[in-house]
Amino acid sequence: MAYQALYRKFRPKVFDDVLGQEHITTTLKNQILNNNVAHAYLFSGIRGTGKTSTAKIFSRAINCVNNKDGNPCNECEICKGILSDTVMDVVEIDAASNNSVEDIRELRENSKYPPSKSKLKVYIVDEVHMLSKGAFNALLKTLEEPPKHLVFILATTEPQKLPATILSRCQRFDFKRITSYDIVENMKKICEDLDITIEDRALNLIARNSDGAMRDALSILDQCISFSSKEVSYDYVLSVLGAVNNELIFELTNNIIEKNIDNILDNIHNIVQSGKDINQFIKDLILHFRNLMIVKSSSNTESTINENMDIVEELKAQSDKINLGTIISYLNILSEAETQSKWSSQPRIILEVSIMKMINVIPEATVEDLLKRIDDLESKIKNGNFINNVSVNTSKTNNIDVGIKERQPGKSYNEKEELIEKTEKVSQNDIKQDNNELEEDVRIPNTDISFDYVSKEWSNILKKVKTEKIGLHALIMEGKPANLKNGVLTIAFDEGFGFHKDAVDKKENKESIEKIISDYLNSKIELKLIMASEIVNVQQEKIKSEDNSKELIEEVIDIFGEEVVEVED
Repeated sequence: MAYQALYRKFRPKVFDDVLGQEHITTTLKNQILNNNVAHAYLFSGIRGTGKTSTAKIFSRAINCVNNKDGNPCNECEICKGILSDTVMDVVEIDAASNNSVEDIRELRENSKYPPSKSKLKVYIVDEVHMLSKGAFNALLKTLEEPPKHLVFILATTEPQKLPATILSRCQRFDFKRITSYDIVENMKKICEDLDITIEDRALNLIARNSDGAMRDALSILDQCISFSSKEVSYDYVLSVLGAVNNELIFELTNNIIEKNIDNILDNIHNIVQSGKDINQFIKDLILHFRNLMIVKSSSNTESTINENMDIVEELKAQSDKINLGTIISYLNILSEAETQSKWSSQPRIILEVSIMKMINVIPEATVEDLLKRIDDLESKIKNGNFINNVSVNTSKTNNIDVGIKERQPGKSYNEKEELIEKTEKVSQNDIKQDNNELEEDVRIPNTDISFDYVSKEWSNILKKVKTEKIGLHALIMEGKPANLKNGVLTIAFDEGFGFHKDAVDKKENKESIEKIISDYLNSKIELKLIMASEIVNVQQEKIKSEDNSKELIEEVIDIFGEEVVEVED
């Protein structure tokens, strides 16, 4: 007898064997028991979650003569005939290869004939979204008003591609991804039936890579069993999947956190040299940082991380070295890398560039970080180091020191009272003067900044404005730098953008943009806003003035002689 794949050999035979879809199987059993079977069903969901298996079980259950609580008996003549494909009343059609109008017309003609042996004729149309528009139209009338003896079961992985007219005529059931726990438990039973020993962490690895599809998990298990008929190791499953073991992922993550570039490049080199799939490795790295995020932010890790406790403890220890904001930034970078690596001929470069981005991420301040900084400040105040970290003038420091030394004997002081007492020693005039000094921009125009430099950096300056004042960016972007002299930057607006110029010229808007540009150039900058036509007029006047000057100089030279006349600019 020919070898049969595991997913076919262990296909569910009754509703109770279908994993993770109790919300569907319970409803279908109740419909059968109550004799309330509909004429059209739509089973949707990702691959390998039991759509076709459920459809076959349902086709037997509605025709079974010895129905057991809604499940088919699989022992009567009808059940055995359907299982062995000798009863022609259950027809399975692949819409991917039978998607034309002629195919559906033939189906429609055959559906008119009553079943030969069973009570109901069942059409199971797999991948129904592959039907052409004409084929859907041909199916529509039969689907809307089928003969009493006919039941349609449509299965698809992409229900959004079905016309609304088809969807509205079907009872829709959405199949969920199967949990890793259910996949692992089912594989354990299968391995016991086959008398095969397999490590728990190998089963967990297969479950993680199946993405909630039982058929994918059994296909991987089938491949692993082919290597050894009695024992399957974790390392061999790693080699089959092209995955990397946890030790290397933890080591690489530590190197990323510590920004150890040499070790990172060595890790990547070893991964490539060992023939691992780069795209699969990026997925594994995403999963690892996802787990770090979970243990960092949640106390309930058992239901969200399908790992043994040793790995969870190691994850918790590593998560203490990195803040949550940085982990999220890393996940964003890796997710982008995964998308790019799928279509890249050089996935290694994509990985290396992404990790370089990761080690240059500026850590985001989290609540924990802010609380730690507050604790540090409170500690400095209690230890008397607070004043030393504040820039104050000598006279104020002396006043405060006097406040520290002059304590009344017999009177108890606490830190807050001391701080208040010391602060009151500073005069109100000094405080007012300090405020004025802080508000005043003490920067002076930097004459070393050239107009060419400002023109070159203008696009970056506009990005800075957009980041801080997106509304002003829409106005100032229509202007172009025209001149820079003595800290005055002239911005010219083309004809038709006078409204933008006037809006920017308002005091509040102008001051905001001046501050942003000054911060970017680290120099005090003032804006002068003009229309581009004004520049043209000024240039014409200048040319005209220069022409008049030349004529006057020539006349003077003619009168007094070239040796006597000296021209100064």
